[in-house]
Parts: sequence; structure tokens; C-alpha cells
Amino acid sequence: MWKIILWIMIGVAVIISIALVYGYHRWQSVTKEMDAKLETARRFIGQKTYSTNELIGLPAPVQRYFHAVLKDGQPMVLAVSMEQAGTFNMSETSEKWRPFISTQRVITHRPGFCWDGRITMMPGLAVRVHDAYIAGEGILHASLFGLISLVNLRGTPAMAEGELMRFFAEAAWYPTALLPSQGVQWEAVDDSSAKATLKDGETTVSMLCRFHENGLIESVYAEARGRTVAGAVIPTPWEGRWRHYELRYGMRIPIEGEVAWILPDGPKPYWRGRITRLTYEFAQ
Repeated sequence: MWKIILWIMIGVAVIISIALVYGYHRWQSVTKEMDAKLETARRFIGQKTYSTNELIGLPAPVQRYFHAVLKDGQPMVLAVSMEQAGTFNMSETSEKWRPFISTQRVITHRPGFCWDGRITMMPGLAVRVHDAYIAGEGILHASLFGLISLVNLRGTPAMAEGELMRFFAEAAWYPTALLPSQGVQWEAVDDSSAKATLKDGETTVSMLCRFHENGLIESVYAEARGRTVAGAVIPTPWEGRWRHYELRYGMRIPIEGEVAWILPDGPKPYWRGRITRLTYEFAQ
């Protein structure tokens, strides 16, 4: 009898192993398809290098920012590949932080990105997540083992707006994308903040950038970004905070950050991460 039980256990283990391998390869295949669509949506970039002449007429804190992070002649960023690590809060009401690792590909023209994350819920149990903005479409897909869909949202104006906002907020990692020549409009607010606006197709997003006294972006804030609650997308105030700036490829960028929903009872952080690897593709 015990031999039968043993063989059943071995059979179940083999089936589970095959399913996990299949789920992994299936997920990787979808990721490659999304990256390919991201590349296909690329557009020609006119201005190849940054000139301080672009700063004429910009709000004072914005001018200080570009002076702090770029040098005259800096090549424009065309694409970024990065790896990240950190923690993600999986609860809407409490603190359930779980470790994640991820890769992300960003194209600055046409603006887009594909984030491929793996969140470890417990040993042996992982949720895979695609968070993306590709050719004007916002995508959020979470899957257990890459096999069982948990969340699958895409194709709506709210999703497009939310994901373009993420691209815009993360532009501190590819700061040439924040220049007026790259389509960004800046509006003065006060001596330490300014409003930035970006339009892509039918989608327009704006954020308030707050600058540290050293000129660097300290935080970005949006009055309303789509928050997924019980499968529905709810417009909610949102903030990203950047820190630990380092000089990379001639640009000063933040290596660590935190993102939070701003709720009536206070900020609720849900992402804390750092860049572990970073490479750029520049205009030539």
C-alpha cells in the first residue's frame, strides 16, 4: 500500500513541476511579445542631445533640476533596461509586505514600458505581474505561477491614463524625457514645485513635481490615478518619492523610491524598491 501512495505522491509532484515549468515559459513568451510590441511602437526622435538653451523660460525650480541632473550635450535617452528589487504591500487595508524582483524595459518615444515582476507570497508561491503602457494601451495582469489569472485589466481610458502616469513619474530615471523638446509642458507653481504635463495620443496626464533645495526631484504627485480595488479602478490621489541620487551615464538619477496612495486617513505606501541594474540606449 505504501508503494502505491509513494507513486501517487511522485506522480503529483511531477505534474506540479511540469505545470510550473509550463507556466514560467508561457509567461516569458508573453513578456517577449509585449517587449516586441513596445519596440514596434518606437518613433523617430528629432533632437539628439540636450542643450541648456532649452531651459530658457522654464520655471526656476525646473531649471535648477535640469542643471543638477544633466550637462550640456547629454545624449537623449531612447531606451532603458533595468532590474529592480524591493517589497510590495499586497493588502489594501493592512501591512502585508512581500519581496519582489523585476525587470523593466522603457522606450521614451513613443512613451511606453513593460514591467515584469515576480512577487514572492511565501516560499514556493509566487505571483507574476505585467504592468505596462504599450502603444497607448494600459495593461495590468497578475497571475499565480503564470497560470491562474488573478487580475487582468487593459484597454480602458482609465488604464491608459494610469500607466502613462507611471511612465511620466518614473522619468526621473530617464530625465531627458522631461525636457520641453520631448513634449513635456512645465507650469510654475512656486519656488520649490512645478506642474508637468505630457500628452500621448488621446491620453494626457499631469503631475506636481516637488524639488529639494539641492534641485533634485523629491516627489511627484497626482490628484487622481487609477487605483485597483476589488477589480474596479478608482481615481485616487497618488505620490511617488525619490531618494539616493547617483551619477549614471552622465545623468543624476534616483536609485531608491517609494510609491503610495494618499487616502483620507493618510498615505498608504504599496511599493518600495531600488534599482539593482541599469543600462541605457542613447540617441546618436
